Amino acid sequence: MRLWNGWGNENSELTMELNDGLRALLEALVGPGTSLNQASLKEVISNVPTSRLDDHALIKTDPETRVRHARGQSLPDWLDMHSGNVDTFPDGVAFPESTEHVRELLAYARENDLVVIPYGGGTSVVGHINPMKSDRPILTIDMGNMSSLLSIDTESQLATFGAGTPGPVVEEALKEHGYTLGHFPQSWELSTLGGWVASRSSGQQSLHYGRIENMFAGGIIETMNGTMTIPTIPASSAGPDIREMILGSEGRIGIITEVTVRITPVPEEEKFQVIFFPSWQIGINAARELIQQRVALSMVRLSNPLETTSLLYMGAGSDSSGVVALEKSLSEKGIGEGKVMMTFGVTGSARHCETAYQLAIDHCAALGGFVDQSGLGENWAHGRFRAPYLRDPLGAEGYIVDTMETAVDWSKVSEAAENIEEAIRTALDDEGERVHAYTHLSHVYGQGSSIYTTYLFRIGESYELGKNRWMKLKKAGADQIVAHGGTISHQHGVGSDHKNYLAEEKGEFGIAAINSLCKQFDPYGQMNPGKLLPDNEH
Repeated sequence: MRLWNGWGNENSELTMELNDGLRALLEALVGPGTSLNQASLKEVISNVPTSRLDDHALIKTDPETRVRHARGQSLPDWLDMHSGNVDTFPDGVAFPESTEHVRELLAYARENDLVVIPYGGGTSVVGHINPMKSDRPILTIDMGNMSSLLSIDTESQLATFGAGTPGPVVEEALKEHGYTLGHFPQSWELSTLGGWVASRSSGQQSLHYGRIENMFAGGIIETMNGTMTIPTIPASSAGPDIREMILGSEGRIGIITEVTVRITPVPEEEKFQVIFFPSWQIGINAARELIQQRVALSMVRLSNPLETTSLLYMGAGSDSSGVVALEKSLSEKGIGEGKVMMTFGVTGSARHCETAYQLAIDHCAALGGFVDQSGLGENWAHGRFRAPYLRDPLGAEGYIVDTMETAVDWSKVSEAAENIEEAIRTALDDEGERVHAYTHLSHVYGQGSSIYTTYLFRIGESYELGKNRWMKLKKAGADQIVAHGGTISHQHGVGSDHKNYLAEEKGEFGIAAINSLCKQFDPYGQMNPGKLLPDNEH
C-alpha cells in the first residue's frame, strides 16, 4: 500500500535513513534541524467532512480513501499532511475499470454538477490533483484499475495501454514482447502513462527515446461533451495536431482512458559514464557541443561545482575516504576546486554504443575531461529513482529539500543557472537562514538545456513557518526563471503552483486560446478547475 503522507510504498526497499555523517554535513550547511510532531492518519481522517455525494456503485466515500486522494507530492502537500492541516478533500473517489465506466462517471458528474479531478499515480509535485475549495461536490477519478497492456502491433511498433498503467507495469508488459517504452522520469515507479501525457513528462533518457510527446501516438479521451478518439497516424500535414490539445492539458479537457505509444526494441546494450571537467563553463560547452554535433547519446547530465561536491559527499555518508582519494587524483590532473561532473549514457545496439561512447570520450578528453574509472556512472543508474525517498527522513530531522526547473536557450544557460540559484540561496537572508542550493543540467537539446536547481533549508519551529519559507524560495526562483525567458516548467507541469506564471510564457492570446479550448470540451468548468490557467481565467 502507498504511504498516505510521503513518497513510495510502505516497507519499500528504497526507504532511506540519515547516517551520522550526513546529519553532521546538514548541520554544517544550514544549521541544526528541529524535529516536529507528525499528525497521524487517524488525526487527519477526523478532519474529513461528511460527503456531499449520493451512493454510487463506482464511488467510495469513506474518509480514509478521501484522505489518500487529497494531496499529491509537492512540498506544500507534504507539509499539510505532516502537520495535519488539510482542509480540502474529494467528496468521493471512483475506481473505473473501463472507458465505459469513465463515460458513465462523467455523465453522473454532468447531471449532478460535480467537479472532477483525474488521478493517476498521485505523484504530482505542483498541485495537479488537489481539491480546491468548492460549493460543488468533488469527485476524484482514480485510474489505477485501468493498468494493463490492451494491444500491441509489433509491425508498426505501437502499444496501447490503459491510462492508469504505471511505469514498471508498462516496461514489464513490453519486455515480454522484446520492446521498451524507455520513458523513465524520476517518478517512474509510481506515475502513470496517462499522467505522463497530461503533464508533458520528460524521461531521463529522452535523448534516445524522446519526450512523451514523441511517444504519444493516439488514444481515447472522455470529455464532458463526448468521446474524442485520436487515431495513430505516422505523420500528417492535415491541419493542427489534435494530440497537442491533450498533451499538457492536465485534466482540464477530459480524462485520458487509453494511450497508444510508439515503442522501441529492448536495447542490446546500455552504459553510463561519469567524466569530470575543470570548470562549469567547460562542462557546459562539452554538453552543448555533444548534442549539437549529434553524438547519439541517450542522456547527458551536468552537475555544477556545488552539486558535484554535494553529491559526492552526501553519497559517501560517514566514510568520505573514497571521495578524498578521488579528489586528490583529480587534483593531480589539474581538476580541483570548481570541478564539475558529467554523466552521459549510450543506449542501443552494441556497435552503436561502442561508436557513440568513444566519440563522447574523445570529445570530452579534448576539452580537458577526465574519465572516471570507479563506476560512478553505474552507481547513478542504480540509484536513479532514489532521490524522492530522501524527503521523508530529512523532514523527520527538520529539513526540507525541494527543486525548481526550467529550460532556456544555450546563450542564456550560464547566467540563468547562476541567477536562479543565487536568488534561491539568498531568499531567506532576511530571516538569517542559510539555504543550500545547487544545480544541474538534466536534459539537453540543440537549442538549449533544462536547468534543475535543488535547494535544502530548515523547516523551523513550525510547519507553517516551513511553508512560508518555501513560498519565498519558490517566488525567488520563479521570478528569475521568468526574467531569463525560461519556461516555468520543463518537466513537472503547471498545476496550481505554477499557473500564475503561465501568461508570461504563453502571452495574452495564447492563454485565451487555451481557455477557449477548455471551454469547448468542458463548458461548465467541471474538469479540474483551478489548475493550469491563471486565476483571472476560468
